[in-house]
Amino acid sequence: MTSALGKDLLDLESLTPDQIRLVLDTAVPFKEISERAIKKVPALRGQTIVNLFFEASTRTRISFEFAEKRLSADTVSVASSGSSVSKGETLVDTARNLEAMRIDMVVIRHGASGAAAFLADRIESNVINAGDGTHEHPTQGLLDLLTLRDHFGSLEGLRVCIVGDVLHSRVARSNIWGLKKMGAEVAVCGPKSLLPHAIADFGVTVFPRVEEAIEWAQALNILRLQLERMTSGYIPSLREYNRVFGVTRERLERAKHDVLIMHPGPMNRGVEIDSDVADGPHSVILNQVTNGVAVRMAVLYLLAGGKPELAEAAKGMSGGDR
Repeated sequence: MTSALGKDLLDLESLTPDQIRLVLDTAVPFKEISERAIKKVPALRGQTIVNLFFEASTRTRISFEFAEKRLSADTVSVASSGSSVSKGETLVDTARNLEAMRIDMVVIRHGASGAAAFLADRIESNVINAGDGTHEHPTQGLLDLLTLRDHFGSLEGLRVCIVGDVLHSRVARSNIWGLKKMGAEVAVCGPKSLLPHAIADFGVTVFPRVEEAIEWAQALNILRLQLERMTSGYIPSLREYNRVFGVTRERLERAKHDVLIMHPGPMNRGVEIDSDVADGPHSVILNQVTNGVAVRMAVLYLLAGGKPELAEAAKGMSGGDR
């Protein structure tokens, strides 16, 4: 059975505005489940989901595990270290072996761009991309869109600037595709060395100075410097990056309007964002974390063939296994 999202969620580039809206709308009733004493509904009881993480990730993996458990799915998490993958087993062999165990879905995070699509083409189970190389991280993009919509009411015409290490960021690509499809205006800001050469092809405004970006934007999505993906030479030093591009309270106070502050995490405090900004009154960083579980519940539910109108009804169900 093909869901309203198709068989897989691999990126936001290929989704329609209606499909994106569907996920966001479906996530809203699921948010309430996380506020209850018994944080569980039986919507995916009997489904088996494997979390296949070839890259270290704490936040995304835990967010997916919470989402799966709150829908009463059976879950297995496999990290590449200590598994057959580290002994040289290929991605396809791993997936086929898992599928032979009659699983329903795979959530995959992988260091190679295109790994999720490669896997999805070769197995019948639903595949959800939890981040592949520098390509996309669709559920992060969706939770960012939900957080913005919660705050502003609409994404149409909203001015959002993505600040920092755009070059290495799959989050930036998912945000750009998702925001533009929903009618937002998108800009990027960062050192030239950390912007893709073809960034203009994305149809975004480029701000060379963070002060200009803050003056223009209604919301900033501040990206982590991905030091583990960098060879030397991208920036002179972390201190220099903070001096020129860091989002500080002083810079925000000079703006003529309030600016919403977002960060996909984990944060390098004192580098791309100062602590008093991350913990300040205009930060919705913790809201992003809350919305992450709801969005992932929505994606799992929809891919499993759940009807959007039943998500509201699912809210009222008593929990699965206590």
